Amino acid sequence: MAEHTFAKKEAFEKSYDVAVVGGDKRTACMIPFFMERGYRVIGYRIYHRSDINIEADGYADSLKQAVEAAPVIIGGIPMEKKGIVNLRELSRHIRKHHKIFGGVIPESFRQECSERGIACYDFMKDEGIAVFNAVATAEGAILEAMLHKQTNIHHSRTLVLGYGRCGKVLGEKLKGLSAHVTICGDNAVELAMAEAFGMDVLPLKELEGKIGRFEYIYNTIPALVLAGEVLKQVGKDALIIDIASGRGGVDYQEAQERQVNALHCLGLPGKYAGEISARRLSEYVIGKL
Repeated sequence: MAEHTFAKKEAFEKSYDVAVVGGDKRTACMIPFFMERGYRVIGYRIYHRSDINIEADGYADSLKQAVEAAPVIIGGIPMEKKGIVNLRELSRHIRKHHKIFGGVIPESFRQECSERGIACYDFMKDEGIAVFNAVATAEGAILEAMLHKQTNIHHSRTLVLGYGRCGKVLGEKLKGLSAHVTICGDNAVELAMAEAFGMDVLPLKELEGKIGRFEYIYNTIPALVLAGEVLKQVGKDALIIDIASGRGGVDYQEAQERQVNALHCLGLPGKYAGEISARRLSEYVIGKL
Protein backbone atom coordinates (compact mmCIF):
# COMPACT_ATOMS: atom_id res chain seq x y z
CA MET A 1 0.00 0.00 0.00
CA ALA A 2 1.16 3.49 -0.73
CA GLU A 3 -0.12 6.73 0.76
CA HIS A 4 -0.27 9.95 -1.21
CA THR A 5 -0.61 13.59 -0.18
CA PHE A 6 -2.08 15.60 -3.00
CA ALA A 7 -1.61 19.28 -3.68
CA LYS A 8 -4.43 21.47 -2.46
CA LYS A 9 -7.11 22.07 -5.06
CA GLU A 10 -8.84 24.94 -3.30
CA ALA A 11 -8.06 27.61 -0.75
CA PHE A 12 -8.54 26.49 2.84
CA GLU A 13 -10.67 29.52 3.67
CA LYS A 14 -13.48 27.36 2.30
CA SER A 15 -14.84 24.94 4.89
CA TYR A 16 -15.39 21.20 4.50
CA ASP A 17 -17.91 18.89 6.08
CA VAL A 18 -15.76 15.75 6.41
CA ALA A 19 -12.03 15.08 6.73
CA VAL A 20 -10.86 11.59 5.74
CA VAL A 21 -7.42 10.88 7.18
CA GLY A 22 -5.21 7.86 6.61
CA GLY A 23 -6.75 4.42 6.50
CA ASP A 24 -6.84 1.90 3.66
CA LYS A 25 -8.97 1.33 0.58
CA ARG A 26 -12.12 1.19 2.72
CA THR A 27 -11.53 4.68 4.02
CA ALA A 28 -10.62 6.15 0.65
CA CYS A 29 -13.70 4.62 -0.97
CA MET A 30 -15.90 6.41 1.57
CA ILE A 31 -15.09 9.74 -0.09
CA PRO A 32 -17.35 9.38 -3.15
CA PHE A 33 -20.23 8.15 -0.98
CA PHE A 34 -20.09 11.37 1.04
CA MET A 35 -19.65 13.57 -2.01
CA GLU A 36 -22.66 11.98 -3.74
CA ARG A 37 -24.75 13.05 -0.75
CA GLY A 38 -23.55 16.64 -0.90
CA TYR A 39 -20.84 16.57 1.75
CA ARG A 40 -17.64 18.48 0.99
CA VAL A 41 -14.66 16.22 1.72
CA ILE A 42 -11.03 17.01 2.43
CA GLY A 43 -8.48 14.20 2.41
CA TYR A 44 -5.17 13.73 4.17
CA ARG A 45 -2.76 10.91 3.31
CA ILE A 46 -5.52 8.74 1.98
CA TYR A 47 -4.92 5.40 0.30
CA HIS A 48 -3.90 5.90 -3.31
CA ARG A 49 -3.11 3.25 -5.88
CA SER A 50 -3.71 2.70 -9.55
CA ASP A 51 -6.62 0.34 -8.86
CA ILE A 52 -8.81 3.18 -7.58
CA ASN A 53 -9.35 6.69 -8.91
CA ILE A 54 -10.78 8.83 -6.13
CA GLU A 55 -10.79 12.62 -5.92
CA ALA A 56 -11.83 14.58 -2.85
CA ASP A 57 -12.89 18.24 -2.91
CA GLY A 58 -9.56 19.22 -1.39
CA TYR A 59 -6.40 17.86 0.22
CA ALA A 60 -4.55 18.86 3.37
CA ASP A 61 -0.81 19.12 3.80
CA SER A 62 -0.95 18.19 7.49
CA LEU A 63 -3.19 16.46 10.01
CA LYS A 64 -3.69 19.81 11.76
CA GLN A 65 -4.90 21.39 8.54
CA ALA A 66 -7.33 18.55 7.86
CA VAL A 67 -8.77 18.62 11.39
CA GLU A 68 -9.20 22.38 11.41
CA ALA A 69 -10.97 22.29 8.03
CA ALA A 70 -13.87 19.97 8.97
CA PRO A 71 -16.03 19.09 12.00
CA VAL A 72 -16.20 15.36 11.14
CA ILE A 73 -12.95 13.37 11.21
CA ILE A 74 -12.88 9.85 9.75
CA GLY A 75 -9.89 7.59 10.25
CA GLY A 76 -9.08 4.05 9.25
CA ILE A 77 -9.29 0.65 10.92
CA PRO A 78 -7.21 0.80 13.04
CA MET A 79 -7.38 4.57 13.35
CA GLU A 80 -3.82 5.07 14.55
CA LYS A 81 -1.12 4.15 12.06
CA LYS A 82 2.55 4.91 12.37
CA GLY A 83 3.69 7.71 10.12
CA ILE A 84 0.14 8.69 9.12
CA VAL A 85 -2.21 9.26 12.06
CA ASN A 86 -0.88 9.77 15.56
CA LEU A 87 -3.62 10.01 18.19
CA ARG A 88 -1.55 12.26 20.45
CA GLU A 89 -1.23 14.73 17.62
CA LEU A 90 -4.90 14.36 16.75
CA SER A 91 -5.80 15.05 20.38
CA ARG A 92 -3.99 18.41 20.26
CA HIS A 93 -6.06 19.62 17.32
CA ILE A 94 -9.60 18.37 17.95
CA ARG A 95 -12.16 20.56 19.69
CA LYS A 96 -15.57 20.14 21.27
CA HIS A 97 -17.45 20.58 17.98
CA HIS A 98 -15.67 17.63 16.36
CA LYS A 99 -17.09 14.15 15.76
CA ILE A 100 -14.46 11.41 15.48
CA PHE A 101 -14.92 8.11 13.63
CA GLY A 102 -12.44 5.27 13.28
CA GLY A 103 -11.77 1.65 14.11
CA VAL A 104 -9.96 -0.06 16.99
CA ILE A 105 -9.66 3.26 18.84
CA PRO A 106 -7.78 2.88 22.15
CA GLU A 107 -9.94 3.16 25.24
CA SER A 108 -7.69 5.92 26.60
CA PHE A 109 -8.39 8.12 23.57
CA ARG A 110 -12.13 7.47 23.70
CA GLN A 111 -12.15 8.27 27.41
CA GLU A 112 -10.30 11.54 26.79
CA CYS A 113 -12.83 12.49 24.11
CA SER A 114 -15.68 11.74 26.52
CA GLU A 115 -14.14 13.94 29.21
CA ARG A 116 -13.71 16.79 26.70
CA GLY A 117 -17.26 16.47 25.35
CA ILE A 118 -16.08 15.26 21.94
CA ALA A 119 -18.18 12.61 20.21
CA CYS A 120 -16.02 9.58 19.36
CA TYR A 121 -17.36 6.52 17.54
CA ASP A 122 -15.48 3.26 17.09
CA PHE A 123 -16.68 1.38 14.01
CA MET A 124 -15.76 -1.93 15.61
CA LYS A 125 -18.00 -1.30 18.63
CA ASP A 126 -21.01 -1.51 16.33
CA GLU A 127 -22.06 -5.16 16.18
CA GLY A 128 -23.38 -4.94 12.63
CA ILE A 129 -20.13 -3.53 11.28
CA ALA A 130 -18.07 -5.95 13.35
CA VAL A 131 -19.91 -8.96 11.94
CA PHE A 132 -19.67 -7.60 8.39
CA ASN A 133 -15.94 -7.06 8.97
CA ALA A 134 -15.59 -10.65 10.22
CA VAL A 135 -17.21 -11.95 7.03
CA ALA A 136 -14.91 -9.89 4.81
CA THR A 137 -11.90 -10.95 6.90
CA ALA A 138 -12.81 -14.64 6.68
CA GLU A 139 -13.28 -14.50 2.92
CA GLY A 140 -9.98 -12.62 2.56
CA ALA A 141 -8.17 -15.18 4.72
CA ILE A 142 -9.41 -18.05 2.56
CA LEU A 143 -8.35 -16.20 -0.58
CA GLU A 144 -4.88 -15.62 0.88
CA ALA A 145 -4.64 -19.34 1.63
CA MET A 146 -5.60 -20.24 -1.93
CA LEU A 147 -3.08 -17.78 -3.34
CA HIS A 148 -0.18 -19.07 -1.24
CA LYS A 149 -0.65 -22.84 -1.20
CA GLN A 150 -1.06 -25.08 -4.24
CA THR A 151 -3.50 -27.56 -2.70
CA ASN A 152 -7.26 -27.75 -2.40
CA ILE A 153 -9.14 -26.48 0.61
CA HIS A 154 -11.64 -29.27 -0.13
CA HIS A 155 -10.96 -32.12 2.34
CA SER A 156 -7.89 -30.30 3.72
CA ARG A 157 -6.91 -30.74 7.35
CA THR A 158 -7.61 -27.24 8.63
CA LEU A 159 -7.11 -25.69 12.06
CA VAL A 160 -8.74 -22.48 13.26
CA LEU A 161 -7.25 -21.01 16.43
CA GLY A 162 -9.86 -19.10 18.37
CA TYR A 163 -13.64 -19.16 18.14
CA GLY A 164 -14.59 -15.55 18.60
CA ARG A 165 -16.46 -13.55 15.98
CA CYS A 166 -13.89 -14.10 13.19
CA GLY A 167 -13.19 -17.70 14.18
CA LYS A 168 -16.87 -18.64 14.01
CA VAL A 169 -17.41 -17.11 10.58
CA LEU A 170 -14.16 -18.53 9.25
CA GLY A 171 -14.92 -22.02 10.56
CA GLU A 172 -18.35 -22.05 8.91
CA LYS A 173 -17.03 -20.83 5.55
CA LEU A 174 -14.23 -23.41 5.54
CA LYS A 175 -16.69 -26.12 6.45
CA GLY A 176 -18.84 -24.95 3.53
CA LEU A 177 -15.83 -25.56 1.27
CA SER A 178 -15.68 -29.15 2.58
CA ALA A 179 -12.53 -28.66 4.64
CA HIS A 180 -12.03 -30.90 7.68
CA VAL A 181 -12.18 -28.12 10.27
CA THR A 182 -10.84 -28.30 13.82
CA ILE A 183 -11.44 -25.41 16.22
CA CYS A 184 -8.79 -24.84 18.90
CA GLY A 185 -9.23 -22.70 21.99
CA ASP A 186 -9.30 -22.60 25.76
CA ASN A 187 -12.97 -21.70 26.27
CA ALA A 188 -15.00 -24.83 26.99
CA VAL A 189 -18.32 -23.21 26.03
CA GLU A 190 -16.96 -22.05 22.66
CA LEU A 191 -15.51 -25.49 21.94
CA ALA A 192 -18.83 -27.10 22.83
CA MET A 193 -20.58 -24.74 20.44
CA ALA A 194 -18.11 -25.51 17.64
CA GLU A 195 -18.64 -29.22 18.21
CA ALA A 196 -22.41 -28.70 18.11
CA PHE A 197 -22.00 -27.15 14.66
CA GLY A 198 -20.22 -30.25 13.40
CA MET A 199 -16.57 -29.27 13.75
CA ASP A 200 -13.81 -31.11 15.56
CA VAL A 201 -12.35 -29.40 18.60
CA LEU A 202 -8.93 -29.26 20.21
CA PRO A 203 -8.15 -27.75 23.63
CA LEU A 204 -5.39 -25.15 23.36
CA LYS A 205 -3.30 -26.99 25.95
CA GLU A 206 -3.07 -29.97 23.58
CA LEU A 207 -2.00 -27.92 20.55
CA GLU A 208 1.73 -28.67 20.80
CA GLY A 209 1.36 -32.39 20.29
CA LYS A 210 -1.20 -32.22 17.46
CA ILE A 211 -0.50 -29.14 15.35
CA GLY A 212 1.72 -31.10 12.98
CA ARG A 213 -1.24 -32.87 11.39
CA PHE A 214 -2.74 -29.69 9.85
CA GLU A 215 -2.13 -28.33 6.33
CA TYR A 216 -3.82 -24.97 6.86
CA ILE A 217 -3.61 -23.08 10.14
CA TYR A 218 -5.64 -19.90 10.64
CA ASN A 219 -4.96 -17.87 13.77
CA THR A 220 -7.47 -15.38 15.16
CA ILE A 221 -6.05 -15.16 18.70
CA PRO A 222 -4.22 -11.86 19.40
CA ALA A 223 -1.60 -13.50 21.61
CA LEU A 224 1.65 -15.38 20.97
CA VAL A 225 0.24 -18.88 20.56
CA LEU A 226 2.44 -20.07 17.68
CA ALA A 227 5.94 -19.98 19.10
CA GLY A 228 8.54 -22.25 20.69
CA GLU A 229 7.73 -25.95 20.76
CA VAL A 230 4.32 -25.39 19.16
CA LEU A 231 5.85 -23.67 16.14
CA LYS A 232 8.54 -26.33 15.99
CA GLN A 233 5.87 -28.99 15.43
CA VAL A 234 4.22 -27.22 12.46
CA GLY A 235 4.48 -29.34 9.32
CA LYS A 236 7.02 -28.25 6.71
CA ASP A 237 4.30 -27.96 4.05
CA ALA A 238 1.79 -26.19 6.28
CA LEU A 239 0.60 -22.63 5.73
CA ILE A 240 -0.20 -20.27 8.60
CA ILE A 241 -2.63 -17.42 7.91
CA ASP A 242 -2.52 -15.08 10.91
CA ILE A 243 -5.43 -12.62 10.97
CA ALA A 244 -5.05 -11.60 14.61
CA SER A 245 -4.84 -7.87 15.28
CA GLY A 246 -1.77 -6.04 16.55
CA ARG A 247 1.39 -8.10 16.34
CA GLY A 248 -0.55 -11.26 15.63
CA GLY A 249 -0.10 -14.67 17.22
CA VAL A 250 3.08 -15.92 15.55
CA ASP A 251 6.73 -15.53 16.48
CA TYR A 252 7.69 -14.40 12.99
CA GLN A 253 11.43 -14.31 13.60
CA GLU A 254 11.37 -17.92 14.76
CA ALA A 255 9.06 -18.87 11.89
CA GLN A 256 11.55 -17.45 9.42
CA GLU A 257 14.42 -19.29 11.05
CA ARG A 258 12.48 -22.55 10.91
CA GLN A 259 11.32 -21.83 7.35
CA VAL A 260 7.69 -22.00 8.42
CA ASN A 261 5.36 -20.39 5.88
CA ALA A 262 3.50 -17.83 8.01
CA LEU A 263 1.67 -14.74 6.77
CA HIS A 264 0.35 -11.91 8.93
CA CYS A 265 -2.70 -10.76 6.97
CA LEU A 266 -4.06 -7.50 8.35
CA GLY A 267 -6.65 -5.25 6.72
CA LEU A 268 -8.19 -7.97 4.56
CA PRO A 269 -11.59 -6.21 4.24
CA GLY A 270 -9.79 -3.18 2.83
CA LYS A 271 -7.71 -5.32 0.49
CA TYR A 272 -10.50 -7.44 -0.96
CA ALA A 273 -13.82 -5.72 -0.10
CA GLY A 274 -12.94 -2.04 -0.02
CA GLU A 275 -15.95 -0.59 -1.82
CA ILE A 276 -18.69 -2.58 -0.11
CA SER A 277 -17.02 -2.03 3.27
CA ALA A 278 -16.85 1.71 2.52
CA ARG A 279 -20.59 1.77 1.84
CA ARG A 280 -21.37 0.18 5.22
CA LEU A 281 -19.02 2.52 7.06
CA SER A 282 -20.38 5.59 5.25
CA GLU A 283 -23.96 4.66 6.10
CA TYR A 284 -22.95 4.27 9.73
CA VAL A 285 -21.31 7.72 9.81
CA ILE A 286 -24.22 9.44 8.08
CA GLY A 287 -26.60 7.79 10.53
CA LYS A 288 -24.69 9.37 13.42
CA LEU A 289 -24.48 12.88 11.96
